[in-house]
Amino acid sequence: MNDAHKRKASFLATMKAVFWSFFGIRKRSDYEKDSAQLNPIHVIIAGVIGAALFIGILVTIVKFAVSKA
Repeated sequence: MNDAHKRKASFLATMKAVFWSFFGIRKRSDYEKDSAQLNPIHVIIAGVIGAALFIGILVTIVKFAVSKA
């Protein structure tokens, strides 16, 4: 199958790949397969969403910890 006929990954698949990348537990085979299928715009959007969620969770944990002190 040539590059023009390869199916692009969905946004949900991109979110999943970015989520596991945040933890650094992706397999090399997944990386090689995904890198050809992931849409770069989706990766950027998923990364921004993931970073915002991560920061939001950290801020919530800190506020909770400080309020109990």
